Amino acid sequence: MFTGIIQVQGSVVALRRGTQDARLTVALAAPGPDLAIGQSIAVNGVCLTVTERNGSSFTVDLSPETLERTTLGGVQPREQVNVEFPLRLGDSVGGHFVTGHVDGVGPILRREAAGESAWMWIGVPPFLIPYIAPKGSIAADGVSLTVVEVSGHAFSVSLIPHTLATTTLGRKGAGDRVNLEVDVLSRYVERLFAGQRLSAGPRLTREVLHEQGFA
Repeated sequence: MFTGIIQVQGSVVALRRGTQDARLTVALAAPGPDLAIGQSIAVNGVCLTVTERNGSSFTVDLSPETLERTTLGGVQPREQVNVEFPLRLGDSVGGHFVTGHVDGVGPILRREAAGESAWMWIGVPPFLIPYIAPKGSIAADGVSLTVVEVSGHAFSVSLIPHTLATTTLGRKGAGDRVNLEVDVLSRYVERLFAGQRLSAGPRLTREVLHEQGFA
């Protein structure tokens, strides 16, 4: 489990492709917690397992599913990536709960400066739109963000100077693609809706949501 608060950036050392899978090695830009073999780590929002550790570098395996559903199969040597270490018991949750299970990939459609901040509009695969709501949370390349507006098959976010300086979103613009993970709570709400539609139970109301802990 992660929170979408990027702790350090890393630089891609190598991406070694196999017949169907790949191995990715990343060098951390700054010291982080000790990484043990078998530990989870998030790279650009993708939950992966550390398989090798060498000084400030670590290696992870990319399955065919990861290569197909995320942007990691297209990273290049020296490219910067967002790295987050897993949440530990007792840690504060500064962003929102992020699982590292990417739901889809979206293109950055537009970016505009707003003083030292920036506006960014990101396209969304149609099947993900029902899970995205204004003022709700979403992770883009592992960065916890608050949705400002949803329009058609796109949403907008506001990037503060800290986010621009400490994550790879500060260097991305129109045409770049990002990994997207919707808020896990929206998935459970959708599950409730699906269950209501398949059963003869009561209509989904604010009272039902409150009983289930969602409102």
